[in-house]
Amino acid sequence: MRKFIFFTALGTFLLVGVISVKAQKNADNKTKKILYFNPEVEPDIEEIKEPTNLAFFSAVSDNFSGRKNKVLRAEVQIPFDSVEKQTITDYCVNNDADFAIVPKVRYFKVGIGKYVFSNQVVVSMKLFDAGGNLVTETDYDTYQKNMRLLGSTENSIKIGTDGAIKGILKKLRKLKSGAGAEL
Repeated sequence: MRKFIFFTALGTFLLVGVISVKAQKNADNKTKKILYFNPEVEPDIEEIKEPTNLAFFSAVSDNFSGRKNKVLRAEVQIPFDSVEKQTITDYCVNNDADFAIVPKVRYFKVGIGKYVFSNQVVVSMKLFDAGGNLVTETDYDTYQKNMRLLGSTENSIKIGTDGAIKGILKKLRKLKSGAGAEL
């Protein structure tokens, strides 16, 4: 009788341990890690890069605060038009990321002067998987989508970033049934 009670208790503890480990693995698998690079800023003027980065990452963190996804930030700028597959793969492996996003913020130039800009921006993003393969890309033009004429540039960057993220999520939902990629 003692051996039966001992083995029953031991079996119960092992079963509870295995179930709790499975529950932890399922919770980790649902959380996706997304690596964001610093956006390429066009035109390439040093004075506007830091405020653009701050506004961009503020919008990214606001957008992902209510989701299960974890946002990682790389303090590196990758050229938007010439992304190397191996570079994306290396950054994803080193940061344990599931996806990588390469952004670009393009300001509208108005006026005759060299440094006269509009508060309108086009935010473009390319989404790559951990293998460096392009999954989808999108862009969001704050002037064409919202018809914004007034407001701060920081607000335009935040609106453009939110719109670009929503565009990527929308395209991923369309691809989800065929490719199985989920963000």
